[in-house]
Amino acid sequence: MAEWADQLAELVASRGAELQRYGFLLTGDRAEAADLVQEALVRVFTRPRRAWRLGEIEGYVRRTMLNRYLDLYRRRARYRELVPRLAESPVGPDDSDRLADRHQLLDALGALSPTQRACVVLRYYEDLPVAAVAERLGRREGTVKRHLSDALARLGVALADVRAGIEEGATP
Repeated sequence: MAEWADQLAELVASRGAELQRYGFLLTGDRAEAADLVQEALVRVFTRPRRAWRLGEIEGYVRRTMLNRYLDLYRRRARYRELVPRLAESPVGPDDSDRLADRHQLLDALGALSPTQRACVVLRYYEDLPVAAVAERLGRREGTVKRHLSDALARLGVALADVRAGIEEGATP
């Protein structure tokens, strides 16, 4: 029993921040990311194996996080269909251009479908090739390429203002 507890402690100490960032990229919310990490750790370590290495554990936790994120999104989508959602109060504009650009990026990521967002995170954050993304998601490579293409097109349109601001700021 002490062995898996040591493995859990080592994983959280050495890779906990990376797991939090991964969860944040998937969910777009720090609290949901923390919940996602915690739930994945609980799910993975409720039935620990005896001969796990740190890299194997982290990969298994990331896969559990991805599956859980997609499952939660599907449930929320069904819930939204059944129960009308209350209007959210608009967030006031941020004075910092840098933070505004970050919010615009997060909004653009939030506008993607969960599968598109997962493809983008796996491809560009985890730097996986298309074949590995397809394997992780259980999809064909052509399907993943199509999701990436659609996602990048949507992100390009949504982030055109950010790019224009960067290009203007780069010239003296």
